[in-house]
This record gives sequence, structure tokens and C-alpha cells, in this order.
Amino acid sequence: MIDSGRFVVTHNEVEAVNDDPMNDETQTASDAVVTETALTQAIGKSTLFDLGQIDVRWDEELATLWAFMTPLERPNSNLGLMRDTMAWQRESRRVFGDHGPLKFMVLGSRFPGVFNLGGDLEMFAECIQRRDRETLLKYGVACCEIVDRIWHCNDMNIINIGLAQGDALGGGLEALLCFDVIIAERQARFGLPEVLFGLFPGMGAWSILQRRVGPVLARQMLSEGRIYTAEEMFDMGIVNQVVEPGEGEAATIQWIRDHQAHHAGYVGINKAARRVHPLTLTELTDIVEMWTETALSLSDRDLRMMRRLAAAQTKLR
Repeated sequence: MIDSGRFVVTHNEVEAVNDDPMNDETQTASDAVVTETALTQAIGKSTLFDLGQIDVRWDEELATLWAFMTPLERPNSNLGLMRDTMAWQRESRRVFGDHGPLKFMVLGSRFPGVFNLGGDLEMFAECIQRRDRETLLKYGVACCEIVDRIWHCNDMNIINIGLAQGDALGGGLEALLCFDVIIAERQARFGLPEVLFGLFPGMGAWSILQRRVGPVLARQMLSEGRIYTAEEMFDMGIVNQVVEPGEGEAATIQWIRDHQAHHAGYVGINKAARRVHPLTLTELTDIVEMWTETALSLSDRDLRMMRRLAAAQTKLR
């Protein structure tokens, strides 16, 4: 596993993140996992419940797979967490398949006060100073693949639920926006601050926000870089439910209980919405190429600001 405190990233490390496809062989194998016995055997052989930076548990009663990020260093998308996220997605599909008992997938965070703060800014700064376009682009493409899988519910008949018990900023918010349902505790804050250091959120924010709230509000959120409260996100229709601090998990359980009986209908509604407003991986990766070129054009002043924000993340430990 890569220590997120080590910022001189090699090409092989980024390759390891990118070379983690949910390939046809994996998808074919998943179709066979239907019976209870097969599920038990698949769980026993899977690494799903032994990931370094994601704590996963299966709740049979609620037909829910719970996952909580447990970042080792900064609460951001370091390469180790990204690799574990891909494994969570891949193994969930392999173990539970298309027609298994899994109906809901929940992603939250165990880091106090934080859902996820987005990209590894110190790594970005190092790559920009070295003019390492290849590593930046591969990192961005890996993020887009994760976003694409969340948006498409891992190609499974499930409902994705994002549980924000703390701040979701930058790429953390981009990932959260992909979920079918977002439940937020009142103290959580949300925003896309990249413009403050001359960049823009390039791993799905524009694509997803304009589908959810329209192009005018989407452009405003990207260009102003301001921080929003959970209540403001609810008023915009992005967050589905705001609950008091500490009540996020209980509220998620209640939401699942309230929607279990009509699960198929809600899955159908979500699939129809994605058909009306399709989002492709090609669109995401085209934009991340623009993001890469923009990153390489940042000034020394922008990089200093980026590093100050990275240092502020470190102090959260």
C-alpha cells in the first residue's frame, strides 16, 4: 500500500491504480454468485472486507453493504485510498453480482469531521513542478473511472447512498455528487475551491452538477469557489436529507427501511434518469485532459496556495 505521506509518485504506482479494470471476466464471474452458499463462499475468498483504507461490512437484514473510508494520513484521495476504492467497487460486483441480495451500497468516512477533501494537492504540486503530465493525467483518469462506476451504480441493481458526516470538498464533493441519495449531517460543509489556486474541478463536477442543478448554478459553484452548508445544498436539491450531528448512520438506516419495499421501482427511476441524461467515461476523461493542461499552467503563486491547503489538511490528523 502506498503511504499518502510520500509524494514523489512513480509511474508504476499510478499504473497500479489505473490497471484495476472491472473487466468482462470479473463481470461474468459475478453473475454466478446468487445462492446463499455461493455468497458465503465468495465472501470468504474476497478481499472486500480486508481493505487498507476502507472499512466494509455486510448487513444482511438491510441488504446493505456499508463502507467507511479510513485514510491513513490526510483525508484525501491518496493513491492507496483510490486503489482500495476500486477494489471495493470491483469486489462488490464480483461477490454480489447482478441478481444477488445486495440492494443498497453506502459510503461514508470514519475520519472525524471529514468525508473527503479531494485530490492529493501536495502530489499535484510535485508533479506540476516536475512537468510530469503523464502522472497527473493517469491520476485524473483513475478518478474519472471511480466517478463513472459510482454514477452507474457499479453496473448493479442497487441504490448508492453517500453519507456525509463531515466536509466534502473538491474531488470529495465530485465523488459524493454521483450518489443516488446524499444524507448529510448539519455540520458538514461542501465546496469546490479549486479556482482559488487557479485550477478547476476536473473529475466530474461540471458534468454532474449541470445534470443535477442546471448549467447556471453549476457554473456559479465552480467559478466562485465558495463553501456551502448542508442546508444550502439541501435547498439546491443536491442533498436529499439533513440530520443532526451524530445521527447520520441512524438516518441512513431509516431511509433504507423506508425504501426497501419498493427498491426495484427506485432503481428503475434512477436508471431512467441516467438514460435521459447520460454521462460517459469519455466525457469525463476529455475534461480531465483539460484539467491536466490547466494544472501544468499554474503559477508559482498558485502552487504556494495549493501547498498551504495541503498543509492545512495535514494538520487535521
